[in-house]
Amino acid sequence: MYVGHFAIGLALKAKFPKTPTLPLLLGVGFLDLLDGLFIVAGFNTVTANLQAGPYLFFDLTFIDWDHSLLMALFWSAVWGMLFIKDKRVAALAFVAAFSHFVADWPMHNNDLALFPYAVQHFGLGAWGKLGTLSWVLEGLFALALTAYAWRSAWLRGANWAWPCAVLVLLFLNLSPWFSPMKEVATLAEPMAHIKHGILVTAGFVVPGLLLTWLINRTERLARPAASMQVRG
Repeated sequence: MYVGHFAIGLALKAKFPKTPTLPLLLGVGFLDLLDGLFIVAGFNTVTANLQAGPYLFFDLTFIDWDHSLLMALFWSAVWGMLFIKDKRVAALAFVAAFSHFVADWPMHNNDLALFPYAVQHFGLGAWGKLGTLSWVLEGLFALALTAYAWRSAWLRGANWAWPCAVLVLLFLNLSPWFSPMKEVATLAEPMAHIKHGILVTAGFVVPGLLLTWLINRTERLARPAASMQVRG
């Protein structure tokens, strides 16, 4: 799951518009942000596999330190605690972060553990079973949530066209044909896993910050327009 995570973030922001944007839009990618760092540091392990579709081209050999159920709960709580000054924001930040694990479960190929080094792993394996179709289904999932977010924002007088456009670009970029991970998977080790980790982290930090800026900018522009309508 990739673009679907950001779509969840948009939907959460649309549902709770008064909540600060960053805890939600960066929160939905927090587990993968950590995953990339842990891969570079050698705590997690990925293995290049050009047959691993639809767009990752790596096997997630060991990602228990952020994508096991126990650690996902732990890191989601850590993310929420960063915003504990407002308990409501902290709770929604936790939900945003943990939604990542929940959304990954249908896609991942039996590489999600209950806790680090657990023998039993799970994941419904849509990536492996459906291949490119799983990418299409992720797109439909993201489209539904994005449509909801756009409509909710529009009814409040905010035009989220640019944030929605960013999600379209992200969806196309990490596709079976354009994914940068395919080229990275052809590199020799250790460069392959290092670049993989860097791309994973950057792939959530940069779009997360960009979407946060775009949404905040749009919301600021919407407030004067809404005020003028009330006065009128």
